[in-house]
Amino acid sequence: MRVVIQRVTHGSVAVRQETIAQIGRGLLVLLGVEPSDSRDDILWLAAKLARLRIFSDEDGAMNLSVQDVRGDLLVVSQFTLFAGTRKGNRPSFQGAAPPEQANQLYQEFCKQLETEIGKPVQHGVFGASMQIELVNDGPVTICIDTKRKE
Repeated sequence: MRVVIQRVTHGSVAVRQETIAQIGRGLLVLLGVEPSDSRDDILWLAAKLARLRIFSDEDGAMNLSVQDVRGDLLVVSQFTLFAGTRKGNRPSFQGAAPPEQANQLYQEFCKQLETEIGKPVQHGVFGASMQIELVNDGPVTICIDTKRKE
């Protein structure tokens, strides 16, 4: 699994110009799934996101997690995180999991995140054309890949 995490002051996702999910202060998470991903990837990544200390404490140091600040989470499926650009100018998406597998793992990931943070997680619509709005706070943007765990 691969994610791009953005610390936001607010974010939303719309489908056909209708807002279907929105959050205040928290994390907007773009999630890509690859064929080799499993339940172990979900468990590791959900725990990492819930505890990742990227919110400022009273001294301005990044010392607090989304749980600590009681922040919100918005997760959007994004197969383009596995775009291959080695050849030519048109990306290949062969590295992304097939839609059925990706959707199942996406749904399981959202549920595991809810368990980790103890509150509902907002999410987009798998496979839909979505418009994402956000205000990146900081800016803080972090990429994590479960296969590299760096």
